[in-house]
Amino acid sequence: MGRWEPDSRGRLERAALELYSERGFENTTVAEIAERAGLTERTFFRHYADKREVLFAGGESFQDLVVAAIADAPASLPAIDAVGLGLAAAAALLQERRAFARRRHMIIAANAELRERELIKLASLSAAIAETLHRRGLSDPAASLTAEVAIAVFRVAYDRWIEASDAEDFRQIIRGSLDELKAQMGAQPVAAG
Repeated sequence: MGRWEPDSRGRLERAALELYSERGFENTTVAEIAERAGLTERTFFRHYADKREVLFAGGESFQDLVVAAIADAPASLPAIDAVGLGLAAAAALLQERRAFARRRHMIIAANAELRERELIKLASLSAAIAETLHRRGLSDPAASLTAEVAIAVFRVAYDRWIEASDAEDFRQIIRGSLDELKAQMGAQPVAAG
């Protein structure tokens, strides 16, 4: 009966996060996730290719969101500020899923395979940002350097946000991190907005 209830994907995600937190990622099976969600393994595989994908699903959409915000930034905006808009778009999306992000972060931090997968995802995001900056007219190595800096800013800000109180907004932490970087580089702070 449970398989006809709405929000199968959400139920599978919640069940997986609960089990990964309780037993560890390595000690959790797809069958257990499906059972906890009140669904079948077949339903699980309709939504996710494997149990890792519960943690990494939506990565392509996330990357597309960041890249679109950078591409849509005014041409007159310096590359680092255009990247800031992309990171702010990502932060807005993640802000809505803070509880998921915290649990996901803890699960990934506890597993070397998942940490490696996260690094691959960030490397792919960096390459996409660099390509977008190229299309905006920035040459190499500036485009690649700016993209790598963007990933570093995102990672530092993300770690701060995960540890911060629920009242703190990820977009503000991103802006603050970019302002700190720019201050160290002798640049002007990012304008609010």
